[in-house]
Amino acid sequence: MSLGEVLLERRKITAEQLQQALEDRKGSERVEKCLARLGFIEERDYLEIYGEQLSIPVVDLSQITIDEELLEAIPSKAVHRYRLIPIDKHNGTIRVATSNPFDLYAFDELRMLTGAKIETVLATEEEISRVIKQYYGVGGQTIEDMIDSSTVEVVREHDPDNADLIEQAQEATVVKLVNEILLEAIRERASDIHIEPYEDDLVIRYRVDGVLQTTNVPPEIRRFHAAIVSRIKILSNLNIAEKRLPQDGGFKIKAQNRDIDLRVSIIPTVYGGAVVMRILDKQNAMMSLDRLGLMGRTLENFEHLIDQPYGIILVTGPTGSGKTTTLYAALNVVKNDTIKILTIEDPVEYYIDGIQQVGVKTHIGLTFASALRSFLRHDPDVILVGEIRDLDTAEVAINASLTGHLVFSTLHTNDAVTATTRLLDMGVEPFLVSSSITGILAQRLVRCICRFCKEEYLPDPSQLPRDFKYEPGQKLFRGKGCRDCRNTGYRGRLGIYEILMIDEEIREMILRRASAGEILRVARPGGHELMREDGFVKVAKGITTVEEIHRVTKIDMSSGDAKG
Repeated sequence: MSLGEVLLERRKITAEQLQQALEDRKGSERVEKCLARLGFIEERDYLEIYGEQLSIPVVDLSQITIDEELLEAIPSKAVHRYRLIPIDKHNGTIRVATSNPFDLYAFDELRMLTGAKIETVLATEEEISRVIKQYYGVGGQTIEDMIDSSTVEVVREHDPDNADLIEQAQEATVVKLVNEILLEAIRERASDIHIEPYEDDLVIRYRVDGVLQTTNVPPEIRRFHAAIVSRIKILSNLNIAEKRLPQDGGFKIKAQNRDIDLRVSIIPTVYGGAVVMRILDKQNAMMSLDRLGLMGRTLENFEHLIDQPYGIILVTGPTGSGKTTTLYAALNVVKNDTIKILTIEDPVEYYIDGIQQVGVKTHIGLTFASALRSFLRHDPDVILVGEIRDLDTAEVAINASLTGHLVFSTLHTNDAVTATTRLLDMGVEPFLVSSSITGILAQRLVRCICRFCKEEYLPDPSQLPRDFKYEPGQKLFRGKGCRDCRNTGYRGRLGIYEILMIDEEIREMILRRASAGEILRVARPGGHELMREDGFVKVAKGITTVEEIHRVTKIDMSSGDAKG
């Protein structure tokens, strides 16, 4: 039987899926590879059948120790070209991992290069790519091609010729290298790419689940730093010759069938331009409120707030805590054909159909406050203000809410109750704050336990925070670490929240400028749940860990209350 028929017999696929794969094959593409490309099977499904039919073992490279001396002895071009990994050598025989056991030419060439017998084992393309990146770095083959190519020269830092810079940045090898850096970041689910030059090195780091991780790159990449930065500047429509001043821009790419925006910031350091690229995946802006981590009473209260016809809803937290994503998710809930939504942002992060979005341009006088004044003449129902930064913006936003508009905005405070005092400190009159704000949502992001290596354990009660309500014998969860989470035990993030509903009693307290502590003491008996308590609920549900909650929140020792 053909391999497709074997998969059909084992009920890995349906007859319709097999027929679709036979019709969608590209050129000489094998049917099983087409089935995997279409998402009907995993690569390991057909590798196991290869192994049975050819009597070749299937291995997990993450569980195998690679002989690094053997790797150094094998020409790296052969590894990159044929996508195979030499594992070890015993009695004159080299064991090689491949995902294509039919590439006999590759094994013959390796036999000629090494003078040794070749024994093959099977591993997935993903595992082989991971090992190649681990030992040779991201873009390793491209760097070798650039070094071997006489058409690419090192861009000198002094007196650059603009035309030469553009020409070198547009070289196919430089374009390919930058593409590989971007694609690797997207595959790793990174939110940011950091390209950092030093005297004798170029470090590339990806921020994954809020934590920076250094990626392996070939040491020779330092020679092409200027060309890489120039390529990014061209993509971002920035001045390629400007090296003395910071520059901000952005561009859009399509990768893995997704539209992805990249926001670029370049600053001049003593060793050249340092680049940070924020990866903005529109799929994140389309997430529902419950998928963000809102649950129970907090979700009910927030849905009640966004269902109101007017008032200000504030989302607070530090930079990078997911405030904008929460606001976009709220806009998606209220968005329909019967209302008009306007946003003013700095900058616009996600472009959403059906919403009019404006980006701040302070150098021409387009600020949050000036845009808001113009918005009111466009008859909106809902307005999103990216951030309330000053008294002028706060007063215009409040006036908009008092004239019948629903206003969403963000504020930088540690928790929900301090948002009111922050506005008062800005100079907003207490009667305006008390009459306009309907609710305040505070949030942080915590890492989720990796679902691939999640395990139960019995904690030591003495090691748990004293405000964690632990039942004796209760089991918690953690990630033991695997290749899918880079051995961190965490994969993905979600929010922990607290919401302050502004009722009549709290309005009166705001009018008399009550402190945040006083407001909290009044709100607690009414059922106000703290962010830390919401986090511990998610710990008990096996979503995250006590360590993560402890990392992003703290206990107020004076009152015993937990704070964000």
